[in-house]
Amino acid sequence: MPYDNLKLNVDDYLPLRDVVFNTLRQAILTGEFLPGERLMEVSLADRLGVSRTPVREAIRKLELEGLVVMIPRRGAQVASITVTDLKDVLEVRCELEEFAAKLACERITELEKETLKEAEAKFEQAIEKKDLKLIAERDVDFHDVIFNATKNKRLLQMVNNLREQMYRYRIEYIKDFDYHETLVSEHREIMKSVIDGDVECAKNTMRQHIYNQEIIVIKNLKKQEDESKAL
Repeated sequence: MPYDNLKLNVDDYLPLRDVVFNTLRQAILTGEFLPGERLMEVSLADRLGVSRTPVREAIRKLELEGLVVMIPRRGAQVASITVTDLKDVLEVRCELEEFAAKLACERITELEKETLKEAEAKFEQAIEKKDLKLIAERDVDFHDVIFNATKNKRLLQMVNNLREQMYRYRIEYIKDFDYHETLVSEHREIMKSVIDGDVECAKNTMRQHIYNQEIIVIKNLKKQEDESKAL
């Protein structure tokens, strides 16, 4: 059955149309709905236990956000990830992450150092389990420790504004299992440099970390484009 893992994220304080919108939006951002996948109103409504009206309204809002596109004679489908959008997001992320690494080196507390070690250990455990969703969550947790260590509220606000778009790309590079060993190595180096207060090493390693992700995702996007053309 389509959308087997889809469940309504119930919130008693929100109208049903907003609950459906948030549920579908999260499914797209986390990769549960793949780029190019069709969103069929009837099937979605049946799975979520709602009428077609809130599903239709949610799809329209997702289209306005650029997460869904309407295709003639096919209907709604999840928007593809473009190389241009990827570069835009990762350029901003790289600057934020480098700056965060610098500030974290200077401001991290002893307690936060232990939290960072724990976050890295949990990330490696997720890698061993090969659970993509868990890996993505643990990756976010690791980087969040560094962001929080900056003690910079404005920086945290900027990161939160970009968080969901970054999450969509994060899922894409985590899919490449060949990259997992490198991911672990990079995380370890970032962790060590931040704990040691080595600003230059932390910045350089973080920059390389983001650059490698860009290369991986662009490679995968081009592969998907080639496969689509071949069909």
